[in-house]
Amino acid sequence: MKRDLYPAADTAAGTQTERPMVRFAGVTKRYGALTVLDGLDLDIAANEKVAVIGPSGSGKSTLLRVLMTLDPVTDGLIEVDGVPLTHMMRGDKLVPASEAHVRRVRSKIGMVFQSFNLFPHMTALQNTIEAPIHTLGMSRREATERARELLSLVGLAEKCDHYPSQLSGGQQQRVAIARALAMRPKVMLFDEVTSALDPELCGEVLNVIRRLGSEHNLTMLMVTHQMGFAKEFADRVCFFSQGKIIEQAPPAQFFSSPQHERTQQFLRAVREAM
Repeated sequence: MKRDLYPAADTAAGTQTERPMVRFAGVTKRYGALTVLDGLDLDIAANEKVAVIGPSGSGKSTLLRVLMTLDPVTDGLIEVDGVPLTHMMRGDKLVPASEAHVRRVRSKIGMVFQSFNLFPHMTALQNTIEAPIHTLGMSRREATERARELLSLVGLAEKCDHYPSQLSGGQQQRVAIARALAMRPKVMLFDEVTSALDPELCGEVLNVIRRLGSEHNLTMLMVTHQMGFAKEFADRVCFFSQGKIIEQAPPAQFFSSPQHERTQQFLRAVREAM
């Protein structure tokens, strides 16, 4: 039976099954004349594991960045756990969200980047406690206790006092996962988290993600080029091309009998490159 990393943070019983944990409704993102996300509609259920694949420049990472509010949307609406992220209700009208509203809703989301983004002057433990203390208002004692639990969860119990320069790439990425979990998210985003690692270190990180997915109630959205992992791990695979979802299906169906010609072309190219 799966368990919650943070039971106290759960919503009321039954509510999670009645609405998607994440909803993109007509989301468009443009950079000047370039449209990167084109009227995207996507619902992700609570505790669902979704793999996002596709060619470079198709909008995959932008999907995560707008969900994390690192980039503003040009048009459309994003909801997290039933609450608008980029907008808020004022009376009976939907208006652009205040910074406080965005921070409150975004606190349900954790993101792990491909480049680790650890503070080089802080130990693994210090990297993990920084945000909970300053953002969540957690006491140093509580944050430290939680950080040690999470670093143990990702297999780094003995590395708490090591600095990033003393850790391998795979270990740094696992610290980054622990740091994201320390913020008590309901949704975890992974942006090509193994792309900067050699194959041996990839396995370390993917094993941690497997464990999180199998043992804990977390909604996960993962941009990945690891087709084998997507096939094994995900509940659903979404194929992006030119800012749109061209095809989506459970992994067994997606990889064995893709329906769209562009999907077939992409998967052929992946197999030929292996």
